Order: sequence, then C-alpha cells, then structure tokens
Amino acid sequence: MTDTTTTPSPDAEAERLLRIQEVAAETGLTARTIRYYEELGLLAPAGRSDGAYRLYDSEDLERLRFIRGLRDDAGFSLAEIGQLLEDEQARAHNRRHFRETRDPDERRAILVDAIVRVDRQVGSLERKRERLDAMIAEAGERRAHLRMHLADLEAGREPTHDHPRSTGA
Repeated sequence: MTDTTTTPSPDAEAERLLRIQEVAAETGLTARTIRYYEELGLLAPAGRSDGAYRLYDSEDLERLRFIRGLRDDAGFSLAEIGQLLEDEQARAHNRRHFRETRDPDERRAILVDAIVRVDRQVGSLERKRERLDAMIAEAGERRAHLRMHLADLEAGREPTHDHPRSTGA
C-alpha cells in the first residue's frame, strides 16, 4: 500500500497517491524522465510521503500524459512544452480572477494577457505546422522521384538521374 502524506486534505484522502515507479508504469515514462521533468519545472509532485517519497495524483498523471503527447506525437521540444504549460496555468488563473473581479480595467488586462498567450500558442502551432508541411512536401518529392524510377523500370528503360529530385532521395 502507498504511504500517504502527513497531513492529507479530505480530497487527497479520497484519491490514491502513487509513487514514482507506479507513475512511470502508468505513463510509459521512466522514473528518471519524470524526475527530469520536475527539474525543468514541467511537473511538481502532489506531495511527499512520510518517507519523503514523491507522490503523484491523477492530475499529475494527466499532465505527464499531456507532456508525453506533445513531445512524442506532436514533436514539441521541452522548452515549447514548458511555455504551453505555463500559458495553460496562467489561463486557468486568469479565468478564476476574471470571475472574481468586477473591475473593468482588471478584466480588460486579464483578457489582453489571455489574447497574448493564445496568440503565442497559435504562433507556435503554426510554426510546427509549417515545419510538418515542408517535411511532407519533401517526402512527396522523394516519392515522386522513386515512382519515376519505377515507371522507367516497368517500361524497360534504365532509370536515369535526370528526373528532378529532392535532397536525400
């Protein structure tokens, strides 16, 4: 059974906290990677056990899965992921603050900050899309070049290198 923190909140008592090895098994990451993410500030464990073991909750698991998806599936760097996570955290804070205040100047500042952060996210995603579009175009050129060689062979001709080709084909 997993140790619990010394002073768990009522919500923490209802939720099982996991040690780093259990989190690694759940997320497919290594314990070393999880500790590295902590060093970079991408993750903070929900708590510590009486024995000073790191303990993680379901939000930590979800955050790690999100980080892994951004890294593995979308190809984001850890710096880009850190910026996205920071913006998401600020967005949640801004949302709470916007609901709490009725001051029009504060609300305006919150909205302007939110727009700046979303614009940064859109820019990052557009740059990623541009890189992927370029990679797809290059792969398409290589495929076309290879198909020309295949067509030459099927027509009984020796494939030539006269066909336009992309770098690395």
